[in-house]
Amino acid sequence: MQFITFLTEFIKHPKNIGAVSPSSKKLAKKIVEAICFKKAQCIVELGPGTGSFTKELMKRKAQTTKLILIENNTVFYNKLRQQYEHEPNVIIINGSAENLGLYMKNLNIETIDYIVSGLPFTSLNPVVASRILQNVKECLEEGEFITFQYSLVKKSFIHQFFDTITHEKVWINLPPAYVLNCRQGTKRVS
Repeated sequence: MQFITFLTEFIKHPKNIGAVSPSSKKLAKKIVEAICFKKAQCIVELGPGTGSFTKELMKRKAQTTKLILIENNTVFYNKLRQQYEHEPNVIIINGSAENLGLYMKNLNIETIDYIVSGLPFTSLNPVVASRILQNVKECLEEGEFITFQYSLVKKSFIHQFFDTITHEKVWINLPPAYVLNCRQGTKRVS
């Protein structure tokens, strides 16, 4: 069912969805691997889609950790709401990642420890992608931005916003994907 929903939305909005199938469990586990769940007080997920990464975040986060899901697609947003709106400290927003700073201000959240992203920067309009990454950079301060891409074409573009980027390829995904861990400076959240 999740695959059909994802494929239908991809056909309707290929530039915003960016893939024909949801992320694999292997990719989701690799995405959350760098997160120190014991210390994280606030995690934001941009473009959770059908919730592949959200499931892994929910399994590992402390009950007191805020998890904010920002999903632009109304179909995915409604499914996420059905699944997670009654969970403690989970906030689901139907909106654009371009407005991340505004959402955090409205929620009175000053510090984000991690931002996880499923956004397809390769297919996004470069102006929109720049606004999103600028918001991410401004909201994180010393936190970490973790995203994935199907190629490294946009790595240098993302590097304009972050001093340090490491990447690792996950082969067990359709298609295989690179996980990028991005930070300002050399300090790592631990």
